Amino acid sequence: MTNSGENSDQLVTVGRVTTVYGVRGWVKVHSYTEPMDNILQFPKWWLRGPKGWEALEIDAGKRHGKGLIVHVKGMDDRDLAAQLCQRDIAVARDLMPELGQGEYYWHQLEGLRVISRFNGGEHDFGVVARMMETGANDVLVVRGGDDKRERLIPYLPDQFIADIDLEAGVITVDWDPAF
Repeated sequence: MTNSGENSDQLVTVGRVTTVYGVRGWVKVHSYTEPMDNILQFPKWWLRGPKGWEALEIDAGKRHGKGLIVHVKGMDDRDLAAQLCQRDIAVARDLMPELGQGEYYWHQLEGLRVISRFNGGEHDFGVVARMMETGANDVLVVRGGDDKRERLIPYLPDQFIADIDLEAGVITVDWDPAF
């Protein structure tokens, strides 16, 4: 691993190292990608450390049970691998695959302003603080706005999500301000 001046704006968090696996330097990984093993398509990872992001090269990885295990190049010791645990994994933003029209990565939606045009009125709900997966559908966690509340808005385009304008930084929703 080498420490790098990689700018965090150029990185996208795609998972987390959770714990060691075995005695030969393998670690368990919780992937945020869908499907989960898509994270393995990136041979160069960045791991968040106390001094910033550190480069990490993966030389093997596979599904194991309900998760993933990976091996870091040149790391064959359990104690060394333990130093990687409970740290975020990121990849270079420009390596992310292109999406189709109307598709977005979560990191593109986080930080956008959310405006509701419910029943013809306009209400500022604040910004997307984060996204979460619920099983049925993804959910926007929106905080701030006119009433300083937190709202959970189902990410259902054409039902509650009326428009997403990345250039303007705005998501327009059809959501009752009382909820």
